Amino acid sequence: MMAMANAEMVAAWDGPEGEHWARYADRYERASWRHWKRFLEGVRIQGGDSVLDIGCGTGKSTSDAARLAGSGSVLGVDLSARMLERARAAAHAEGLANVRFEQADAQVHPFPEGAFDIAISSFGAMFFGDPTAAFTNIARALRPEGRLALLTWRELAGNEWITAIRDALAVGRELPEPPADAPGPFGLAGAEHVRRILGAAGMVDVRLDQLDEPVEFGVDAEDAMSFVGTFGITKGLTQDLDAESRARAFDALRRTIADHETDHGVLFGSSAWLVTARAARRPS
Repeated sequence: MMAMANAEMVAAWDGPEGEHWARYADRYERASWRHWKRFLEGVRIQGGDSVLDIGCGTGKSTSDAARLAGSGSVLGVDLSARMLERARAAAHAEGLANVRFEQADAQVHPFPEGAFDIAISSFGAMFFGDPTAAFTNIARALRPEGRLALLTWRELAGNEWITAIRDALAVGRELPEPPADAPGPFGLAGAEHVRRILGAAGMVDVRLDQLDEPVEFGVDAEDAMSFVGTFGITKGLTQDLDAESRARAFDALRRTIADHETDHGVLFGSSAWLVTARAARRPS
């Protein structure tokens, strides 16, 4: 049985959220491909590296890391059994022999001590109930001076891909903002918050580089609407509206999406951190 520390997140990701991401895996991977490209360029996984991929989802990040690691190996962990099922199938279809997946909560999973050269995460490390405990556990799994590299969202205001959807669906309502630095998409948004957590977890040389790339929701407005209309936030913000208000909300969302159609797809602004650090030397 999977050891877990955050029952609410397990219920979501090993439930409806995970099912949705598995169903639309190709769309989600396409949405943030620009961020991931820059991550790989900046982090430089080396041949022979032993890699831990935290919140690996449907496994694209894990498989990409496995190709770069070559003679090394990659372990992808996630809360979602459904997403891991898809990840395993994709890696098997590609014939990747140096990758494996485990359903695990990285906050408490008993990783072997000092087993990994680098721990990575592509927008998968913001959901820990106790991030200091989680990164302490991850740091323990790294060899001395092993590396940590994370993609995380910055503050809500800098992420049009979510504020524009919220504004369109508000239809006159004042919507509460998700709390900053709490488990969720913006759980690692604050720079000082991140430095404090990683420092307390025994990480050193913590660096945060702003990484701003557009999020891509579709090839055109119709395609993007078919995707955005399935989001949990879209359903959550419209489920209690009466029929007329709900119709107005979706009309506003269609207009917003149409306004963001470009020759390169439907693009919304975003702001992320590339967080890097390394594990401290252990006392001899």
